[in-house]
Amino acid sequence: MAGMSVEPYREIRFDKDGDGAAGQREALSAMAGRGVTDLVMFAHGWNNSPSVAARLYSAFFAPFPGLVRPGVRVGYVGVVWPSMMFSDEPIPDFASVAAVHPGKETVVERLAVLLREQPEDEAAFTEFGELLRVLTDTNGSAAFTAGAEGAAAGLAEGSAGPPVPDFLLGDPVAVCAMFADALEEAAGPGSVPTPRDAFGGSRLGRYWKGAREALRQATYYTMKRRAGIVGERGLGPLLGGVARSSPGLRIHLVGHSMGARLVAYALRGLPEGVRTVRSLTLLQGSFSHYAFAASLPHEPGRGGALRDLQRRVDGPVVGCYSRHDTALRVFYPLASRLARDADSLLGSDKRWGAIGHDGIQAVPGTAALTLAGALRGGIPAAGCVSVDAAEVVGEHSDICHAQLARVVTSAGRIGR
Repeated sequence: MAGMSVEPYREIRFDKDGDGAAGQREALSAMAGRGVTDLVMFAHGWNNSPSVAARLYSAFFAPFPGLVRPGVRVGYVGVVWPSMMFSDEPIPDFASVAAVHPGKETVVERLAVLLREQPEDEAAFTEFGELLRVLTDTNGSAAFTAGAEGAAAGLAEGSAGPPVPDFLLGDPVAVCAMFADALEEAAGPGSVPTPRDAFGGSRLGRYWKGAREALRQATYYTMKRRAGIVGERGLGPLLGGVARSSPGLRIHLVGHSMGARLVAYALRGLPEGVRTVRSLTLLQGSFSHYAFAASLPHEPGRGGALRDLQRRVDGPVVGCYSRHDTALRVFYPLASRLARDADSLLGSDKRWGAIGHDGIQAVPGTAALTLAGALRGGIPAAGCVSVDAAEVVGEHSDICHAQLARVVTSAGRIGR
């Protein structure tokens, strides 16, 4: 690919249902036929175009040629899947919202009108909440049951996808107020909050800032569900096919943000007995820190969505995290817990934490390392490993560092 920093490089693509183009398995196996011993496969998070993903891959892969030990020939693969970037601009990118919710253009147009006009009446918020449920296909009593049961479990999740977040099911005014409060609190003590003690008059207007965040979280829920589907139904079976045709090829999976969820869920789609995945590195992973737990701390009778699947990796599962990741520290918990739970507005309740915020949790024997310690002593050869990468990761998307590339090569036993 023109402009790519490394060779050989291939791109594989999946649609929203996990279906990939014909010939992708053969293209990856052909790399092994040309002497490639190890494939590093990277899945992006939220991006607004394949070209943005390609630039990310080029930047992240650039240090690898100087890090790989002699005798190892690495091939590079970029996984492209239909995701989107919900920007931090004052006005959401409604074209992107519509693009990832096909057939819902009219719904998105009405949401845009409400966010632009910001009517100061509760009926408008009720309409906004109903539109979010239509946008995410969460209408009906079945959706409510799934959401309530999922919340009770903390992270229970079946192969069909994540439980419906309670913010999509709660009272829209209360939900938007909650998000507005969280945004102001996250802004820090220097911000000037809008009065929050009444639901009438001009004071109701401040909740539209929370409504915008609710839309962001609704698109997040769509992407969360999609990432799991693409990983389990698309990437996992593809890796199984590669293992059959090129059994000696070693695979190293890397994912950022929602792409970390995608590559982790590929473990669910791996055929039984396939041992081709030699390492899994999760960069600011946007899914539950209890995903690999056999028993949830707050509900011992339940396990995580990926319970014990780290055993399908013939090497380590590494979760890199940073306390500077506000997106995961604040907004991930808000999408995962009860809409009116006033006790943990900013996610102090550990049930709702993400791997990218505090690493892999509740898996006995998980190694806890600083980034300096991991680079100095290496990544353990197997099991779960949490690496505090705060010394280089300053925010959610700040991952293109040679130190993190070294974590990947160390985890895969391909580094110098």
